[in-house]
Amino acid sequence: MTDASTTKRHSRKGLYAPFILVLIALAAWTGWWIFLTRQIDTRLEAQVQTLRQDGWDIRYADKSITGWPFRTHVALTNLIVQAPSGHAIKATELTAEANAYQPTKWVVVAPQGLMLTRAGKGEVAVKGDAIRMSASGIDQRWPNLALEMVNPVFTAQTGAEPFPIARAARIEFYARPHLEGSTAPTDDVDVMFRLVDGQGRANGPVEGFAQDGRLTTQLEAEIGQASLLKTGGDAAGVFSAWTKAGGTFRNVRGDLQAGDSRATLSSDVLRADANGRLTGQVQLQAQKPLPALAGLMATRQGPVNRIGAAGAAAAAGAAEATGKEQLPLTLVFRDGRTWLGPFPLAPAPKLF
Repeated sequence: MTDASTTKRHSRKGLYAPFILVLIALAAWTGWWIFLTRQIDTRLEAQVQTLRQDGWDIRYADKSITGWPFRTHVALTNLIVQAPSGHAIKATELTAEANAYQPTKWVVVAPQGLMLTRAGKGEVAVKGDAIRMSASGIDQRWPNLALEMVNPVFTAQTGAEPFPIARAARIEFYARPHLEGSTAPTDDVDVMFRLVDGQGRANGPVEGFAQDGRLTTQLEAEIGQASLLKTGGDAAGVFSAWTKAGGTFRNVRGDLQAGDSRATLSSDVLRADANGRLTGQVQLQAQKPLPALAGLMATRQGPVNRIGAAGAAAAAGAAEATGKEQLPLTLVFRDGRTWLGPFPLAPAPKLF
């Protein structure tokens, strides 16, 4: 028989090896997470200081960075971002989050809504089921951006000018680098704006144009020389230097539905004049434009030229009487006004 005292015991060191490896990996990952969050904090503060030197006013009451182990979660409270032009955004809370293993893709959320300040026009509160933005490829020359508002409601504050849109089902904006061929990025950016089931404010031009119905539109364009927009702008706005350097909107395409009226639109080039008003021509293929123009003519508030709208409505009515389903129309932006043929409708859209 074998003496029990001489029996060899198996080493238990192998049992501890997996736990030791896990602890080493966890320590290494924690070190990476701490390094990453410090880098994010440093770059955020550096960007804020750069913008402040360029005339921006950026303030927040508190900042926190959490999310260990797999996420980076940045939260700012009572944030104010005001451009040199006077336009501003305020948020009681703004959060930004990215995976720690993919820090080039972020999602930004304003859970309590936003307060928009329009220079010279006052504040507008924006609430909704969701207000969020995503940014991917932020280490590239041009990132991919997506802004989404779900069921937004716009409320002009006391003393502010009315806001043209009261609510909508969705508002979306997308931007991505414009590519030559399939891979080579350029200095241009592709953008798309989508408004779904927008409702105008009471007695306003959008309500009249949509005949008390819903306005849905989608616009796409290329922004040329987009790098000039990175300067941050001046007192005239972010499009001022871009316009002076010859920046243009190219290959503008879109469609619009307002009540019973529909139209597709296209333009090769649009630009802004020295006063920031849009200039150029937009070709329209319209179906039943008369109800929209008649509603615009009946608008009781806003900058609509009712005499011009009445003339355009009469001309559209005469054209519709010929039985054509598609009416070719030309919308012209010149001299700070929007013209449909010889009829002035309203001020031209203002970029800055």
